[in-house]
Amino acid sequence: MPASTTFDLPISGMTCASCAGRVERALRKVDGAEQVSVNLANEHARLQAPAGSLPALLAAVRKAGYGVATRSVELQIAGMTCASCVGRVERALSKLPGVEQVSVNLASERAHLEVVQTLADAQMIDAVAKAGYSASPVQPFNANRRDARRQLRNERLALAGALLLALPLLLPMLLQPLGVHWMLPAWVQFSLATPVQFILGARFYKAAYKALRAGAGNMDLLVALGTSAGYGLSLYQWAMAPAGSTPHLYFEASAVVIALVLLGKYLESRAKRQTASAIRALEALRPQRAVRVVDGHEQNVAIEQLRLGDLVLVKPGERFPVDGQVEQGHSHADEALISGESLPVAKHPGAGVTGGAINGEGQLLVRTQALGTETVLAQIIRLVEDAQAAKAPIQKLVDRVSQVFVPAVLVLAAFTLVGWLLAGATAQTALINAVAVLVIACPCALGLATPAAIMAGTGVAARHGILIKDAEALERAHAVSHVVFDKTGTLTSGSSRIVHSQAVDGNAGELHRLAGALQRGSEHPLATAVLASCAEQGLTVPPVADSQTLAGRGISGQVEGRCLALGNRRLLEEHHVPPGRLAEQAATWEAEGRTLSWLIELGSSPRVLGLFAFGDTLKPGAEQAIATLRARGISSHLLTGDNRGSAQVVAAALGIDDVQAEVLPADKAASVAVLKRQGVVAMVGDGINDAPALAAADVGIAMGAGTDVAMHAAGITLMRGDPELVPAALQISRKTYAKIRQNLFWAFIYNMIGIPLAALGYLNPVLAGAAMALSSVSVVSNALWLKTWKPTSLTQEPR
Repeated sequence: MPASTTFDLPISGMTCASCAGRVERALRKVDGAEQVSVNLANEHARLQAPAGSLPALLAAVRKAGYGVATRSVELQIAGMTCASCVGRVERALSKLPGVEQVSVNLASERAHLEVVQTLADAQMIDAVAKAGYSASPVQPFNANRRDARRQLRNERLALAGALLLALPLLLPMLLQPLGVHWMLPAWVQFSLATPVQFILGARFYKAAYKALRAGAGNMDLLVALGTSAGYGLSLYQWAMAPAGSTPHLYFEASAVVIALVLLGKYLESRAKRQTASAIRALEALRPQRAVRVVDGHEQNVAIEQLRLGDLVLVKPGERFPVDGQVEQGHSHADEALISGESLPVAKHPGAGVTGGAINGEGQLLVRTQALGTETVLAQIIRLVEDAQAAKAPIQKLVDRVSQVFVPAVLVLAAFTLVGWLLAGATAQTALINAVAVLVIACPCALGLATPAAIMAGTGVAARHGILIKDAEALERAHAVSHVVFDKTGTLTSGSSRIVHSQAVDGNAGELHRLAGALQRGSEHPLATAVLASCAEQGLTVPPVADSQTLAGRGISGQVEGRCLALGNRRLLEEHHVPPGRLAEQAATWEAEGRTLSWLIELGSSPRVLGLFAFGDTLKPGAEQAIATLRARGISSHLLTGDNRGSAQVVAAALGIDDVQAEVLPADKAASVAVLKRQGVVAMVGDGINDAPALAAADVGIAMGAGTDVAMHAAGITLMRGDPELVPAALQISRKTYAKIRQNLFWAFIYNMIGIPLAALGYLNPVLAGAAMALSSVSVVSNALWLKTWKPTSLTQEPR
């Protein structure tokens, strides 16, 4: 039976003694829970329960209708070298009472945890230390960058020293094929190999000792055992050799293996820094200072000193230091690194600006609306970091393999040693072959295969305006076979425009001019559409007198001495005005789901002057997005609460396969669930009413211009409201998943081929070390190819 652990859970939502009793009864029902005590005054529950039962305890409290206060923690982990290390750190942290979830990423060297608020950071750091590693809170960006540079410099110096000392030892082996048989004296070999083994290679001994102390094995243990065996054998051969003879030594094998491992780790560190380049590029967008304007005076201040509502002056060419709204000035902003939008975006009074974007040609005065972690840039960085820290489901297989990998390799090395001795080989031959098995089997590539691809894929996606919140969404998206679209705000602009108009006398310009006059000063969406149409045509709108809103019907007023009214069919019926020859046209447009407005002239004999049809316009790129999905064999579906007529018009214009209209928000999730029986479903939406369907789909894709609720429910967020980013998101998912599979293939194939060759004596330790280093570098380099990805339509994309 698992050991019992004391849990201290902060409970939220309790208001009275009956609440405390309900929580206590819920906790007692959990298997193994005892000594349960709930304190209403400090809102805490203490109990004894088996280690690892926290998820069940939290579920019990939540099922009873209460909450447990939790928080997210990020820790920087030092000392991990392979997949086995990752598993060890995760197991050490998961044993703590209060850890709900833990995920450790070898590529970023970070641990992401969900813990109850009562669990202190010091407890987590101590647990990592007991496992043989070190942990610290994640430092600010600039400090992290300095530490990474310092670490890379130290690795470079260690590598240079190891190569300089190992090359003379390797030289006789290189000259032998040329017919030159020459050997360094034993004392010279010893002098060159010893600093490499015990000074430059000290890191392997330290890490191996910590792993053994924690009762586990890792890459460092394999390297330390293998090279120590070769070094020890050389000392034995040297000591036992008759005076005056030249013994066969293996100092060069041990020294060169350590040099090659250091080379691999250095190249791996450089490559890992490149996989995190997206985060560094985003972090670099944050300005450190801003010009605050107070009572007309400019103050150059640190970003931390700004407050909400402050006025900030942004000069041409500068980055916006905050999220805010333009108060004065006109300019354009380059938002490419934030939203992926390549074209400058116009900025004018009332327009929003995003911190990190570059101001164009004009000086702007901006009112601060978001600071610190609440800015769009900070949220983007957090989303990308979370995605890069998360594990894809396929990584679970790697984790299971890594738990038994190092012990299995030690057993194989022992069998190799015994097998060669039983076959009649010399002790030197048997030991060297066993060392080769230990060296080539280092599981670095196995641990890097998945996280390196995820970091590169999510990073390049973010640069193009596609934010992937978690690795699970990334993995699922590659297999999507059905994409369900909401209509308004997703495939259409979400704002009304005049899509048709017809004047009785044929003078369309005059019809728009008179309608625009009636709508002057109105805030109604249809009024905005009429005035926008007049502005596009360059029409001068005359003034209106005696303007009057007609509730539920329209608006009326005096324009150039004429009594006019603009409104719906009820307005016609009220004034007994027949639609005349526009009746047939009106019926056609109504069948399309358009909203109609009639312009009539009132008086002794009221008459119709013309007719407007309003509707939502398709977003640029919507048609190309659907065409790209169709060409990839992915079916498209339209799911909307709008009337069937407007939905059919949009579906016909875009070539959508299936339409479901007049669907209530509560029924959208059910429709998605039905479609999931036919394949993997992605739902694309932007509104609050889309949130249930986004959560119900295998992959939720939210338009970034939509609501926060939609974006929280989705696994992927598109920073621009561009439908073409939907197939692009599926494309980068497919390419990233392909890289994961390629990396895992190479990681496994290296060991599947290399270990038997080493055991059979076809690989000496030097070649085994080179192969091991090459495996790690090749896996990370393969992942880095994702950085060259750009969104393409299917016609451009190779099949």
